[in-house]
Amino acid sequence: MPVGHDTMLESALAALAAGQNRDPFAVLGPHPDESGSGAVVRAFQPAAVAIDLRLGAGEVRPMTRRDPAGLFEIRVADATDYRLRITYPGSHQVEADDPYRYGRVLTDFDLHLLAEGTHHRAFEKLGAHRVAVGSTTGVHFALWAPNAERVSLIGDFNGWDGRVYPMRLLVPNGIWEIFIPDLADGEKYKFEIRAKSGALLKKSDPFGFAFEVPPQSASVVRDISHYQWHDQAWLAARPGRGGWLDRPAAIYEVHLGSWARVPEEGNRFLTYREMAHRLVPYVKEMGFTHIELLPVMEHPFSGSWGYQVLGFFAPTSRFGPPDDFKVLVDACHQAGLGVILDWVPGHFPRDAHGLAQFDGTALYEHADPRQGEHRDWGTLIFNYGRNEVRNFLLSNALFWLEEYHVDGLRVDAVASMLYLDYSRTDGQWIANRFGGRENLEAISFLQELNTLTHGEHPGSITAAEESTAWPGVSRPAHLGGLGFTYKWNMGWMHDLLEYAREDPVHRRWHHNLVTFSALYMHTENFILPFSHDEVVHGKGSMLDKIAGDPWQKFATLRTLYGYMYGHPGKKLLFMGDEFGQWSEWSHDRSLDWHLLDERAHQGVRRYIQELNWRYHVEPSLHECDFDPGGFRWIDCNDNENSVLSMLRFARDRHDFVVAIFNFTPVPRGDYRVGVPEPGWYAELINSDASVYGGSNVGNGGGVGSEPIASHGFDQSIRLMVPPLGCLFLKKRA
Repeated sequence: MPVGHDTMLESALAALAAGQNRDPFAVLGPHPDESGSGAVVRAFQPAAVAIDLRLGAGEVRPMTRRDPAGLFEIRVADATDYRLRITYPGSHQVEADDPYRYGRVLTDFDLHLLAEGTHHRAFEKLGAHRVAVGSTTGVHFALWAPNAERVSLIGDFNGWDGRVYPMRLLVPNGIWEIFIPDLADGEKYKFEIRAKSGALLKKSDPFGFAFEVPPQSASVVRDISHYQWHDQAWLAARPGRGGWLDRPAAIYEVHLGSWARVPEEGNRFLTYREMAHRLVPYVKEMGFTHIELLPVMEHPFSGSWGYQVLGFFAPTSRFGPPDDFKVLVDACHQAGLGVILDWVPGHFPRDAHGLAQFDGTALYEHADPRQGEHRDWGTLIFNYGRNEVRNFLLSNALFWLEEYHVDGLRVDAVASMLYLDYSRTDGQWIANRFGGRENLEAISFLQELNTLTHGEHPGSITAAEESTAWPGVSRPAHLGGLGFTYKWNMGWMHDLLEYAREDPVHRRWHHNLVTFSALYMHTENFILPFSHDEVVHGKGSMLDKIAGDPWQKFATLRTLYGYMYGHPGKKLLFMGDEFGQWSEWSHDRSLDWHLLDERAHQGVRRYIQELNWRYHVEPSLHECDFDPGGFRWIDCNDNENSVLSMLRFARDRHDFVVAIFNFTPVPRGDYRVGVPEPGWYAELINSDASVYGGSNVGNGGGVGSEPIASHGFDQSIRLMVPPLGCLFLKKRA
């Protein structure tokens, strides 16, 4: 052997023993010996007392300890098939295949697509995957860490010793990989990354499919490919739903950890399977069309409600394993309910085991804090201009639609993504290349997200929580919009709740708060939300924020809900709001289900159920939400009485509903409103009916029209409008 070669080998082995070798496959495993007619096999096991080599023919030969640090070596004639028999202190023996006798798994084509950011199913290549290499089955691990000096796989299977399984570096991508034969499902693991600074970082798998239950933070090897779905009929029909634009969409927003608990068992969470049997039938019975889940992706801190995600590819283990989450989604689909997940591509937390400074550098985030930090939330901002980061997020969106069959994503905090100066003062942000405040990379990312998900999964939806006047949020990307299916109407929600806080006697001076939305209601495809954000952080519950005595609060709440269902736009209601919970929502405890023993709360729930079912069967209440022809004011100017009246039309203009809303506790008798056609107008809904907890003021089931002109119509009806009540009427003859 040439002297230089021997010196290089000794140096490489010394680096290996010190945990600093960047190319372990060059020295470990089988290699031709200096004669060229045999092979030398090397293994590095610092905790081993001895290692024997068991050859394919059954012969067992002891390996020589070459270095006291744990390097063993043997020369054999043929090393194509062998196993290591490792003896640990106490005579404990383990027989294992040698990872270093296997070649590369990722192909050059994989690396090319991953580098240019077009491998939209990167979750099939990176992370931990059960694969077969030749006749051997094991787990392939791959990780992107381009600036690392060395990356090792660590877990219970190697004593969490980063010297044992250093990984192969694939250049120029900076992806590290290793194949571990015979590794079982359920094994915990992390990656030990040696940064250029010399620091050792222990990181969870960004593409991990499962995690330990927090506060533990290891990733878990999990094969998620074997679940047998039963929702084929639902998925086959999904493309024809067209994103639900002309269909009823009433969304029940849920935080899984606090919808209900099990107090007799230490106030524990319900499991995914228990929720499939309890939550799904309840939501179906209530008449909702979708369940929207606050983020279920793995997150270390429960108090973040899931909005500070670290395990982007794993449903949280708090409620059970990944297959059990599939059981919940499957149950929803079999019950005819869609599933929407809150998704958080805008930021991530700084936890040491997560994405922050992943390989010792700003890899997923921007290096400059003027671009890379959300100071309000103490989190970091994704670098949307980096191919691999963009690909990470895009493949994550497809992952949930494909692997877990979800029907849509509600994208959190879109405004914070769109504006470079979001919540920043002068000098704290960096302008784009044109000198503007728009985040061009984020805009491009969102357009690609929506084009990709809608194109790959027709009928799936995306919804933006976007609180500014950014134009074209729900317009197609090819027309210059962001491409979302829907945008949350935050302005409508805030205006209406501000109005409800006013004493009824003062509402006449704030009438514009309930009418202003008509000026922009058709500029976007809006969802009308009464969301979780409105019942936390001292804002009070929906009931608590309404002015008046308890009777007035309940009556006003029913009218607010009626206004939501009468107003153009899809509907969203946070859990607990459907029965008028008094207390503010807390993520640490169950909803106050005991309130349903009281008539007033029973009434609100029954009222929401009736609104939902009327919403289903009346095309005028959902077909033309985003068509200006589907809405007309009858009278929006009666601020003195604080009464509003409107018409909602189906595509068939003869199919319409009349809706009247009285926001004062004064009954309005002989109240006349114009109607488009003569006939008998039956009461579909009266929010003041006693069955809903009201005082039963109404019109005896309906009224006939009269040939008296009013509000631009030749016909009109004369009504008794209940106090703090709403009426929905429809012509029956």
